[in-house]
Amino acid sequence: MNVIEINQLTKYYGKHRGIENVTFSVEEGEIFGFIGPNGAGKSTTIRALLSLIHPTSGSATIFGKDCIKYGSELRRDIGYLPSEVFYYEHMKVLEVLKYSASFYDNVNYTRIQTLADVMDLDLNKRIDDLSYGNKKKVGIVQGLLHEPKLIILDEPTGGLDPLMQQKFFDLIRTENKKGATVLFSSHILSEVQKLCGRVAIIKDGTIVKIENIRDMQKHNYKKFTLEYSGVIDVHHFNLDGITNLTLDKNTLHFLFKGDINRIVERLQGQALLNMLVEEPSLEEIFMHYYQKED
Repeated sequence: MNVIEINQLTKYYGKHRGIENVTFSVEEGEIFGFIGPNGAGKSTTIRALLSLIHPTSGSATIFGKDCIKYGSELRRDIGYLPSEVFYYEHMKVLEVLKYSASFYDNVNYTRIQTLADVMDLDLNKRIDDLSYGNKKKVGIVQGLLHEPKLIILDEPTGGLDPLMQQKFFDLIRTENKKGATVLFSSHILSEVQKLCGRVAIIKDGTIVKIENIRDMQKHNYKKFTLEYSGVIDVHHFNLDGITNLTLDKNTLHFLFKGDINRIVERLQGQALLNMLVEEPSLEEIFMHYYQKED
């Protein structure tokens, strides 16, 4: 069953395109990645999905219900962490979280304390005394306190130090194991790589690719590093399937998709000192998709 279904979703701001014909689905129980640089259309898609803005055309459903028509009902089962969080400055953290909890049925208030302990958040501090990172922690606890069936995260780790990021990832994995479906939007590709099984890549408001992360890394590309003792003839590697070719002094770097034996054949008779073949990072693959589409 698909928890989220987005079909040809389009949003224009006057004559300016926000997103155009965005289509993807998120299966129940998965952690789905939504990646692209800032300004690519991730937040616009999420806001339309949450009926915070109305799309120009297309449709989106959550739990099989139209997001616009049933928006207020659906939000009871959604935990949302926006990219920017804002609160009433004079309130204490606990007051903010209790106020948020009052919008949901049957919130166990011990869960607020448990989540705060995990994220090392002081509930007695005033909002205006918090750093940006600690305000983000408030947003995380606020988004999870009602044990939502669907968690939507929009650039969630901004302001968190590496230790807190890891605690946050562990927390999301725990909620996922308990049955929550997760839509994880980020421009930090290593984050998506750690958490997600599938990913949608968005560029300039349109979906470039939807793919299994493991397939992207292991079945499509190999990363080559070739170190030579003499002059390198770059034209020798003018082959279909080679991308991201760079030369750094006597070392050649490139990504290759295809039969690896074609590369081995090109190495015959070459003054090769060292060769490294490895799996490319998601970021390198991601940049390849962008360059390919330009």
